[in-house]
Amino acid sequence: MSAESRFLTLLRLLANDPAARGLQDDVAVLEIGGGRLILTSDTMVEGVHYLATDPPADIGWKLAAVNLSDLAAKGGRPVGCLLNYALSGDDGWDAAFLQGLGEALSRHAMPLIGGDTVQMPNGSARSYSLTAIGEAATAIPARDGAKAGDRLYLTGPVGDAGVGLDLVRANPTATGPLVDAFRRPRPRLAEGALLASQVHAMMDVSDGLLIDAARMADASGLALIIDHIPLSPALEAARGASTAVQMAAASAGDDYELLFALPAGVTPPVRALRVGTFAAGSGLTLRIDGVVMPLPARLGWEHG
Repeated sequence: MSAESRFLTLLRLLANDPAARGLQDDVAVLEIGGGRLILTSDTMVEGVHYLATDPPADIGWKLAAVNLSDLAAKGGRPVGCLLNYALSGDDGWDAAFLQGLGEALSRHAMPLIGGDTVQMPNGSARSYSLTAIGEAATAIPARDGAKAGDRLYLTGPVGDAGVGLDLVRANPTATGPLVDAFRRPRPRLAEGALLASQVHAMMDVSDGLLIDAARMADASGLALIIDHIPLSPALEAARGASTAVQMAAASAGDDYELLFALPAGVTPPVRALRVGTFAAGSGLTLRIDGVVMPLPARLGWEHG
């Protein structure tokens, strides 16, 4: 069990209101005034979630996008957000960050309505948090509702952001679609809104396909067989499509595609790629080209 998992186990003793959903669903759902609000909060830390050499506008964009992705996974419509910002000491850097943040907020119609600013000690890693608030227009799918026989789908390929991270580590001035996937992910809000009322379970892929799919299966009390790892043409052009490349793509994070379960025979209402099947039992099985593969020691990203 990771340090993060141990801490969450203790934290659930405090977060015992039904709105918290047991801290198992990336969002809180608050019943208020006859409606339902979806609340989510994400933090980005320099050296953990982004590189010190990343352009500040891209960091601002990504902070908004990762929160919007959580709303998308619940079919939510953005209604506002709160920003907690660590001043950099560089006015130009801060202005560029806000430009990128503003681009993402404007594109996805999520107004900034408040927050807080702090000054970090000299030399400390920068840290930024955003709390996004959404409105539920329909059902709010959890990650624990998959049923035996359901098919598991993704709204897009995986691994692009992981390769993009490798590229900018090697060359901070690198560009292209793989770098864009890492620095400027696209939250699937439109897809989430169409899927929410039809899926049995849904979440976004932030920590990696294998680890997030395993979380959905475990929360649903089911076994899961993953038999397809979709790769983009850009990734295949850069790295090929070997078994090793597919394994790396399946355990890389920061993809922010939607992962969802639908009954067999139901066609997704959005463009999607089938990646697996749920079954009675427990545990994760990975097949590549029909061959059962040993699972990697690390299924995806975890803190500690």
